[in-house]
Amino acid sequence: MVTLITAARHPRAEDVAWFRADGSSMPGAVRRAAVALAERLALPPSRAAEIGLALTEVAENLVRHADEGSVLLRTLRWPAADEPGDRPSPPAAIESVAIEFVAIDSGPGLADVPAAMRDGTTSAGTLGIGLGMIERLADRFDIYSTPGMGTVMTGAFGPRHAGGQATPDLRAAPRVAGLTRPITGETVCGDAYAVRTLDGRLALLSCDGLGHGELAARAADAAVRIFRAAGPPLDPVDLVRRVHSGISHTRGAAVAVAVLEPSAGTLRFAGLGNISGVILGGARRVGLTSRPGIAGHQARSLAETRHELPPGALVVLHSDGISPRWDLADHPGIVSRGALVVAASVLRDAGLRRDDASVLVAGAPWV
Repeated sequence: MVTLITAARHPRAEDVAWFRADGSSMPGAVRRAAVALAERLALPPSRAAEIGLALTEVAENLVRHADEGSVLLRTLRWPAADEPGDRPSPPAAIESVAIEFVAIDSGPGLADVPAAMRDGTTSAGTLGIGLGMIERLADRFDIYSTPGMGTVMTGAFGPRHAGGQATPDLRAAPRVAGLTRPITGETVCGDAYAVRTLDGRLALLSCDGLGHGELAARAADAAVRIFRAAGPPLDPVDLVRRVHSGISHTRGAAVAVAVLEPSAGTLRFAGLGNISGVILGGARRVGLTSRPGIAGHQARSLAETRHELPPGALVVLHSDGISPRWDLADHPGIVSRGALVVAASVLRDAGLRRDDASVLVAGAPWV
């Protein structure tokens, strides 16, 4: 059973790096990157060694047994407290940190996940510590597998405190989570996302900087800064307009904002350009449509659309680096899992390597 937390404690993801399982050198690269991140976060050397061991095993499994495997590493930073307007906390106010990983592959999948998690079950040619030991070394761990389609594995490693306990932030699986992945050949992604909570509302931003590389990333980063700094109320049209006005010095971006109001059972949406969104509630799939335009350069018309937000619904926003031809019905029970598992599944199933890709998922409880 995975413990879930709401968006009010959503961390900032930084130092994002993807590794493709395309050769025997990949596990070593993952280990070195993980240890370097641990040192950057000032984790104890013993903890850095544990993280390196666990992620080497994750990577070895992908190289030896999976099709089209990839590993994401990134750092997570939780502000000490939510500030008015959700403005970034100063560095000294950071309360907790972690290293997060996401491992995805396209098969063959695990027919019996509980059996694979039992001690003594190892994969030939790996370090032999097994999935069960990876779970124990991690402060948060989740795995979901669809036979024939692949496996998603996620986890986070923090410093751990007296008695080996992690903070609640690290132990819980987020109900709001996003992923970005750059186009093949780039290390910088021009897609970005951001999350805010205020007065019982949850605001989601999805942004796709025009083109690829550093200039696209600058446009997306500028949009995120404006979104985070904007004062209340959280209004989707106002937020998109603020971004449009504030990134005119960049090459521009596709931008969409969804504001979830759980108490009213309503989702309000506004967007410019090729950002897609859906509300998944029960058997219903409701699309969220953006207006034509480029934030920063062309916004002839902006309008808000309102939609019912059913209890227990799932909201997904993604850039055009994700094909719309994904269906969570292919993965029974996945909607009840943490948002990161859902986001990773969508990216794995529908992400395009010829474009930057991003996906942002929000599931109840939202705030």
